[in-house]
Amino acid sequence: MATTNHTTATRHDHPRTRLGKVQKFVLAYGALAVVVLIAVVLLSIAGKEVTSFMWGRTGGVLASAVATYWLTVLAARGSRSAFLRVRVISVVVPIAIIAIDLIPGALPPWFIALQIAGALTLAPAAFIVNGSGLRAAFPKPR
Repeated sequence: MATTNHTTATRHDHPRTRLGKVQKFVLAYGALAVVVLIAVVLLSIAGKEVTSFMWGRTGGVLASAVATYWLTVLAARGSRSAFLRVRVISVVVPIAIIAIDLIPGALPPWFIALQIAGALTLAPAAFIVNGSGLRAAFPKPR
């Protein structure tokens, strides 16, 4: 009688579970983007100075959060191309946000703090999606 040697991934190690964690980090990123948007709207309504750069940054970060979340959903369904995009976004976006926030005098400190906090919520997602375990779940086609 022959036995089959299986290695079964635990529920914790399953790609969908890991991508579910990534989705939570992306949701946190999006939530902070919404907080920034609400602050910018309230400041604008109150007649405080809100630059077009702040509006653009707020909209761009929120749009990237929505797109990234959508891509994580597609990746959880097995889309390799969506997974690859999430891998890139999770690394590039935080770097870009922080780099732009370092432009002296371009943005108020509260705005920079919230944007950096949002960017940092993507850091754990970057480690998860770029880890060898999850990469193995999306092998290159031959």
